[in-house]
Amino acid sequence: MSSSELAVRGGPKAVPEYEGRGEPKIGHDEFLEMARTWGYSDDAVKRIAAAVQGENIGGGPFFARYKSGSNVETMEREIEERFGVRHVLAVSSGTAALHTAYVAADIGRGDEVIVPGYTFLATAMAVVVARGVPVWCDIDESMTIDPKDVEARITSLTKAIAPVHMNGYVCDMDAIREIAQRHNLRIVEDCAQAYGASFRGRRVGTIGDLGCFSISSYKTTGGGEGGLVMCNDDALFARVQGWAEAGGLWRPDRFAKARWEGELFCGLNYRMSELEGTVDLVQTRKADAQLARWRANKRRILAGLGSYSGVTPQRIHDLGGEMGHSIGFFCPTAQAAADAAHALRAEGVSSGTRGPSANEDWHYYQHMWQILDRVPATSDGCPWHCPNAEEGPKTRYSADMCRRTVELTSRHVSVPLNQWWTERDCDAVARAIDKVLGALYGRNAGGASWLDAATGGAA
Repeated sequence: MSSSELAVRGGPKAVPEYEGRGEPKIGHDEFLEMARTWGYSDDAVKRIAAAVQGENIGGGPFFARYKSGSNVETMEREIEERFGVRHVLAVSSGTAALHTAYVAADIGRGDEVIVPGYTFLATAMAVVVARGVPVWCDIDESMTIDPKDVEARITSLTKAIAPVHMNGYVCDMDAIREIAQRHNLRIVEDCAQAYGASFRGRRVGTIGDLGCFSISSYKTTGGGEGGLVMCNDDALFARVQGWAEAGGLWRPDRFAKARWEGELFCGLNYRMSELEGTVDLVQTRKADAQLARWRANKRRILAGLGSYSGVTPQRIHDLGGEMGHSIGFFCPTAQAAADAAHALRAEGVSSGTRGPSANEDWHYYQHMWQILDRVPATSDGCPWHCPNAEEGPKTRYSADMCRRTVELTSRHVSVPLNQWWTERDCDAVARAIDKVLGALYGRNAGGASWLDAATGGAA
C-alpha cells in the first residue's frame, strides 16, 4: 500500500513513534525540595536523593483532588465517619470555609449575622464578603458567645448566628440552638480553633446547620493552609459544593443541565490541593490522641487548684469535650491580670493576657477597623451602602458596643498547656498556679474547688 494512503484508510502512520522522552512535570527535584522544607539536613537530603533518583515514577504525581484514591477524598470520608456527619468538603482555608458556609446559608445583601466580639476577623469578614452585615455581640465568662446577648441583638434582618468555639472552648450550643429554632435562624459554627472538640457528646461543627474549620499551620491540627465545611443537610451541601467547586465540578456530569432548580450557579474554586490533603490526612488522624493527652493534663492540673479570693475560674461548658489545651481565669482588674501573668511566667509557667494593653489585634472586635468603619471593598458600597438596596443596613458600630467583651478579655489570663507534659509536669504547674494565686489573692478555705466553680459542679 502506498505510503501516501491516509492511515484512516489503512495506510501507514506518518508518525509511528517519537524519539523524545520527557521527564515528569513534577519529579524527584520537587520531592527533594519538600525534604528540605521538612527541615532535613543536606546530608539527609543527599541520602534520600541517592535512594530515589533511580526510581521510575512514570508521569509523576497529580496534586488535584480529582484522581482515584485521592488523599483529600479519603480524609473527607474518614472525618465524616469520625464526626458522625453526612457531608465534609475540604477547602483551601478556614476563611474559605466560612465564606462558603455563609453563601450556602443564603447570606446576602443586608442579611445580619450575629458574631461574638472575641474571635478572629475572618468570622465577620467573610459575612461582609458574602454581602451580609456582621452584628457584634458580647461573650460571657466562658470566653464564648453569650446566648443572652445574642437574643438581644436579633432584629428583623437577622438571618444567622455564628458561634465561635474560641481557643478550643466550646459554646453553650443547647442555648444557641434553642434561640435559633425559636427565631428561625441558621447556625454557622466557627470551629477554626476547635478541631475534634465536642459539646455533650456531639462534635462541634455538626451541631449547627454548617460547621467551618481551619486546619492550618496555626492550628493544633493541620499543615500549611486548609479548611473544612461540614453539614448533615443534602441541599445545603449541594450549595457548599456549588460555591467551592466552581459552580458544579463535583457533579457526575459537570456539563449537564441543572438537575433541579438552583443547582447550578456561578461559584469559586476553594478546593484543597492533594499535596495539602496528604499532610492533613495524617494530621486529622492524630487529633483524638492529642485531645486525650490535653484533656487528661488539664483535668489533673485543675484538680490541684482551690479557691482564691478575687479570682474567678473561666466557665467550662463541657470539660470532657473542649480541646483542653489551656486554663483560663479572671482577675479583678486588667492590671491585676497582667501582674498575675507576669508572676506565673517568673515561676516558669507560660501565660498571657490582654491586660490593659491597647495594642491593635484582630481577635478583638474593637480593633477590626474594616468593619467598625464600614469600609466596602468595591465602589458600589455594599454591604453597608448599596444604592439599590430596598432597605439599607441600619447597623452602627462603635468600639464600646460590647463593653462586657472588652472588660472580660482585659481581665482574662490564659495558661497554655502542653500535651506532652508528664504527670510530674502537671503537678508542678498546678503548684505554681496555686503558689502565685495564693500569694496574690489568698486561698479560700471554704470556697468551691476550681473544678466545681468552673463547671458548676458538673466535672
